[in-house]
Amino acid sequence: MSEIRGIWITNTDSAVLDSQANIAEAMNFLTATGFNVVFPVVWSKGATVYPSQVMRSQFGFAIDPRYTDRDPLAELVAEARRVELKVIPWFEYGFASSYNQNGGQLLAKKPEWAARDCNGNLLKKNGFEWMNALDSQVQDFLLSLILEVVNNYDIDGIQGDDRIPAMPCEGGYDAGTVARYRQKFRRQPPSNPQDRRWLQWRADILTNFLARLNREVKAVNPNLLISMAPSIYDWGYKEYLQDSQTWLQRGLVDLLHPQAYRRDFNSYKQIVDRLVKEQVTPQQRSRVAPGVLLNISSYRMTPQYLSQAIAHNRYCGINGEVFFFYEGLRSDNNALAKVLRNGAYAKSAAFPSVANLAQPQPENAGSSVARGIQNLLKLWQRF
Repeated sequence: MSEIRGIWITNTDSAVLDSQANIAEAMNFLTATGFNVVFPVVWSKGATVYPSQVMRSQFGFAIDPRYTDRDPLAELVAEARRVELKVIPWFEYGFASSYNQNGGQLLAKKPEWAARDCNGNLLKKNGFEWMNALDSQVQDFLLSLILEVVNNYDIDGIQGDDRIPAMPCEGGYDAGTVARYRQKFRRQPPSNPQDRRWLQWRADILTNFLARLNREVKAVNPNLLISMAPSIYDWGYKEYLQDSQTWLQRGLVDLLHPQAYRRDFNSYKQIVDRLVKEQVTPQQRSRVAPGVLLNISSYRMTPQYLSQAIAHNRYCGINGEVFFFYEGLRSDNNALAKVLRNGAYAKSAAFPSVANLAQPQPENAGSSVARGIQNLLKLWQRF
């Protein structure tokens, strides 16, 4: 049996990356709970979670100051390998430069990299300030970070999310992007950021960046996986220029983890049902493992909802999920981890091979999992 059983490791509201001892304990806990892949953050708040020569040369510092004289990524890779967990580093901030810091240290040093809204202001949405994801220098910079990790660490792939490849739809009004648009269409970009042609043109630039990322990562090692965790389609397309359906159609991603972050099962079910009925083909389904929200701020997923979500994924022929984020497993005396360990993750599952991810699902895949659905749905009653 193969499934994608993943968890995000953050450096916000989590102490996992604070020491190698913490990392080792977390990896032990995850493998005992039934997980087979971890997605550790390596790019957050304008700094890396590993010593970066790219950052040193561009900005004069090599790593987030919290980790001076350490390499948390190297430590995590070593501890994950020890317990046979896959490692796919997560470039969490993507093209975002900062959060409520007016662009932070990146744009203080490189103001020409700033994304602009239609009023010429620094692009900001939901607290995040943004670099210009449509600019070739900014794209080169982010790709250089990704390739640095790919070339220097024993990993299984790389991951982007709702900020890579992405940019708020309100952006693209910097002088360089406006000039490119005028050259192609002989007119100014429309003031409506969701104008159909303007939206698609900018989304295509980001899709082409992903195609380049795919080519350059695979040139280093064709077995490395390109994993993306975008906002759900088509909200992510309209709001953040993430054309994830095209990514799948063009074969630009090996794994797709739409952020189906809902706080009740019925809302989650609606997203998954729409995903499998309207947005992915049976041949693409093996590449999809939804992002599931365990915890954020004061919210904690209930044991019932957790069991229902996994059961519904399997019923729909989706063999996996990725949870946001690790600390949710440890709350309430490891309550949700116990649900997994004693239920859906009780039997170990191998991480899918690259070859298997490209294969269509068998016609009767749903029938084999359906027999276990009722048992899975009953598990929550024990907790």
